[in-house]
Amino acid sequence: MQKTILITGSTDGIGLETAKALVLKGHRILIHGRNSEKLKRAENILTSIAGDSCVESYLADLSCMADVKELAKAIAVQHKKLDIVINNAGVYKTPEPITTDGLDVRFVVNTIAPFLLTQKLLPLLGTNARVINLSSAAQAPVNIEALVGNVKLADDLDAYAQSKLALTMWTHSMAISLKEYGPVFLAVNPGSLLATKMVKEGFGMAGHDVSIGVDILTRLALDDEFSTASGQYFDNDVGQFVTLHPDALESEKSEEVVQVIKTVLADKDV
Repeated sequence: MQKTILITGSTDGIGLETAKALVLKGHRILIHGRNSEKLKRAENILTSIAGDSCVESYLADLSCMADVKELAKAIAVQHKKLDIVINNAGVYKTPEPITTDGLDVRFVVNTIAPFLLTQKLLPLLGTNARVINLSSAAQAPVNIEALVGNVKLADDLDAYAQSKLALTMWTHSMAISLKEYGPVFLAVNPGSLLATKMVKEGFGMAGHDVSIGVDILTRLALDDEFSTASGQYFDNDVGQFVTLHPDALESEKSEEVVQVIKTVLADKDV
């Protein structure tokens, strides 16, 4: 059965390669990017192998919460149901780490934007749907003051690692709060240091074959073995589900992160 699958950050790297793999399996793919030229190029690549009827493209800057809201709205206009959301878009190293709202862009793009997008898309996601959040092997305790923009994080890796733990925390928290009434929520490290633009620019290395990540994302999206794994974290470096970071297992800490994200969004009137 054809599934409708949204993949954010799918104009290159693991996002685009996963879109290729899924569209070749006959699924309808909704791709997203923030650069119109790259988005059009990705759309052309996918339609050349699957046809126009299987690909849609959506332009949005996930560092802007208004764009995230409009993205969700645009998708809802076109679709009454989504089967899979893969929150893949991410930022590691950037010359402008602070947004116009005074927030660290790693927290905004890697943590807050996927939270908001998922919340807005929940009415389209049935109990058999899945939300797959790309986390990382790099996870560090979340500085709440940094999350709200009161403290600037000087180290790129620290900011990235904190944002990825925060993402994993709200993934687990949302799975628990919605239980059987919501979709399956999964966090995944698709593989450390894959050959993506982020790794090349951030670490100055070629990286490992992105097919490692494509394979696990495709499995998480489609395979029945993951249908009862909501709230868990899959570490593809070891090829299995592993115990969550201790902070993610502390309900009070996870709830604090969720509430802070909601407060940030409320302050931005979204």
